[in-house]
Amino acid sequence: MRWFGFGFNAFGQIYVHVKAPKGESSDAVKDVTVSSPTELTISSDCCWKSVQIKASWSRRASSLLDGDSHVSLAGFCAESYVKHSSGCTDAFISESYLTLVFPDRVESWDLQKEVEAPAWSMEIKTQPDTRGPPLSLPLVPGGYIAMKPPFYRSLSPHLKAKSLSLSAEHAILLTASGAVYTWGLGSHGQLGHGGLTSEEEPRAVEALWGMPMSCVAAGAWHSVCISDGGDLYVWGWNESGQLGLPSRGLRKALQQQTGQQAGSGAPCQHATTPPAKEPQEGEKHEEVFISIQAFPALLDVTPPCEIRTVSCGCRHTAAVTTEGDLYTWGWGDYGQLGHQSLFSLDEPRRVEFFREQQMCVVDVVCGAWNTFAAVVKAEEKACTSN
Repeated sequence: MRWFGFGFNAFGQIYVHVKAPKGESSDAVKDVTVSSPTELTISSDCCWKSVQIKASWSRRASSLLDGDSHVSLAGFCAESYVKHSSGCTDAFISESYLTLVFPDRVESWDLQKEVEAPAWSMEIKTQPDTRGPPLSLPLVPGGYIAMKPPFYRSLSPHLKAKSLSLSAEHAILLTASGAVYTWGLGSHGQLGHGGLTSEEEPRAVEALWGMPMSCVAAGAWHSVCISDGGDLYVWGWNESGQLGLPSRGLRKALQQQTGQQAGSGAPCQHATTPPAKEPQEGEKHEEVFISIQAFPALLDVTPPCEIRTVSCGCRHTAAVTTEGDLYTWGWGDYGQLGHQSLFSLDEPRRVEFFREQQMCVVDVVCGAWNTFAAVVKAEEKACTSN
């Protein structure tokens, strides 16, 4: 398995900047924006086969889970190897803290200080009668780990949490039965309860009740989940098209740029959106735009396909199909959509790079302004699809 990254790279999260020799000018824009999928490298001598990626705004954490398990960091003020991570089984990164899980404990380390002890730690008591797969961060026995102190937050045992996705302001939880619960800030409809109010405690998303879900993801102000049948449901803020629904903000930006082009007579090199489609004869010219979607909405992906997994950045979304294709949409000013352009999109579009290279995408992880995709060769797909 290989990992590729694209999008925001100002701190070297995707590849390390190469300083230009004296007297030569460097292409700073190229270093900051990576619009074409670029293969990642790691400093340690290991295979990518069992590597997991987690990302924050300025950092990327690569966890090697086979053999001498450990975590490597790339990005802002980051060491290549986290010396306290040997033996860890999972990792979770925010802008300020790196949380590590070991067989007997959980530790959160302050990334902004050089210290020899974690900022917080908790002992894990083994429970031999526990059934089901092990919990993944940010879930831990009895609760979850937040991005800032207090780190440990308890969860009611009746929820039977299966997975949890956190943004800076809200959370979305998937239970073992496939029910979805949300809580936190609700100002942009990101909780999916039909209003803009916040919730202090987990509350079931009633619009999805009775439809078991298999995956959940949280962006900065939007949420996404996948049904057992591979359907995609979206809700929250859509100003940058991150829901894959028509966005007035993107269309207005396109009109402004089109006007500037017409006035200057020069092509626009960094357009926000691709050219709009001309209405066909008999079609209505009026469009319905979505700024906030307070209830979950079914998102159609063309051509029709089943979604396997999904991840959200700050204002963009990426989804992997069961056939191994990667679709992205939303804000794209740093190339985080992977379409080898700086376009933003308000509808899902397949990243053609991987198909052209005869690669199948098996996983995707979004940072705030970038995207990381795990791929295998097309002939290996059958081994990873089950």
